[in-house]
Amino acid sequence: MVRNVDYDSRRRAVLTAAINKYIQGAAPVASDDIAAEFDLSSATIRNIFAELEDAGLLKHPYTSGGRVPTDKGYRYYVDFLLSQVEILDEEKERIIKEYHQEISRLEDALEKTSEIISVITHYAGIVSFLEWHDRFFYNGISRILEQPEFQSLTKMRLLIKMIEDKQHLIEIINRDFSGKVKVYIGAELGCPEMENCSLIVSSYQIKNRPSGRLAVLGPVRMEYRHIIPTLEYLSGVLTEALTRF
Repeated sequence: MVRNVDYDSRRRAVLTAAINKYIQGAAPVASDDIAAEFDLSSATIRNIFAELEDAGLLKHPYTSGGRVPTDKGYRYYVDFLLSQVEILDEEKERIIKEYHQEISRLEDALEKTSEIISVITHYAGIVSFLEWHDRFFYNGISRILEQPEFQSLTKMRLLIKMIEDKQHLIEIINRDFSGKVKVYIGAELGCPEMENCSLIVSSYQIKNRPSGRLAVLGPVRMEYRHIIPTLEYLSGVLTEALTRF
């Protein structure tokens, strides 16, 4: 019996598996690493990898057979392949509990939010307030520097300088966008110092007026499935918490 194969669907599934594997392990993904998931031979996976590389979605970082996603691959993953995971109930409860604490000043609420973002996502949390054009709150930069992508001292210095200089980062975070969440991947940030980073941004409101942004800054190899719904949820909780201001 001849088995009909949807080659496009299979390529998408292999790309998804390779990206998920790389996000988890931070090491080039070899055909043997995912062949068993598809009941296919390593040779078949290698052929699919080659097709995905020709399409610009994967690349060889070294002379080994392992592949890593390109910025284009991550973009395709976020836009078309990503199955969002619901934020866990215990994380929801943890977030809500933080806002039940007495917070009397807007500054304290925004500072607390940047801390919560960092703790929940394990990356850097950033919060801006649109009326404060040259100021934002951030926590967790050290969490980014712990990632394998930033072990180079030069990359560390560039990233820290970028955050301390503030202005360009504020401009990116405060850009207009449609939808609940905006994802900037690698070169899309338009900043060479952040070419190894992704930035996920959501909005919050005060009294039904757009008032500022929440953002997660981390490596391009970040947990998009977890972070996107988490940031959406946080923006809603913060909007509710700020009704008192």
